[in-house]
Amino acid sequence: MPCRFLKLLPAALVCLATTAAFAQLSPLDPDWREADAPPPPALRTEGLIDLEMPGALLRFGVDPQSISVGKDGVVRYVIVAKSTSGAVNASYEGIRCAASEVRTYARHTPGAGWTQTPETKWVALSRHSLQVAKSGGCIGAGTNLTAADVVRDMRAPVHMRYRPEYR
Repeated sequence: MPCRFLKLLPAALVCLATTAAFAQLSPLDPDWREADAPPPPALRTEGLIDLEMPGALLRFGVDPQSISVGKDGVVRYVIVAKSTSGAVNASYEGIRCAASEVRTYARHTPGAGWTQTPETKWVALSRHSLQVAKSGGCIGAGTNLTAADVVRDMRAPVHMRYRPEYR
C-alpha cells in the first residue's frame, strides 16, 4: 500500500500546485455577483468532447452544445461521466475562472432526469473541472471569450494548436 501512495504523490502535488498557482493569477473582484444560471439543457450523450483523464475509472466528456460563457464570467457546461459498464451520470456545472472554483447547478441520473441543486457553494476545482478549465474553459485566470472559443479550444487545446501539424 505505501508503494501505491508514493506513486500517486507526485501527481497529487502537481495538481495541488497547479490549482494554487491558477487561483493566484489575478485579484478577485470584491463586487462580483453571479448571474442566475439558465436551467440545464436536455442531456446528450453523443458528440461529447472527451476529456483527457489518465488513470480515471470513468470516461468524462463535455456536451459542446451546453457550453455558455456568462456576462458574470462563469463558464457553464454539462459534464457526462460514463463507466465501463455503460452507466451514465451527468452534472450541470459552472467554473469561475478568476477564483479557480466550480459549482454544480444540477445532477442528472437515469430515470430521474435533472435534479436542481440550488444551494451548492463554490468549491475548489475538481479533477474533471480543472481539466475543463485547462482545455479551453479558462485562459489564465479569465474566461475564454465565447462558447464557440471554448469548444474550439477543447477540441484542439491551445498547447496542441501551435504544433506544426495543426497549422
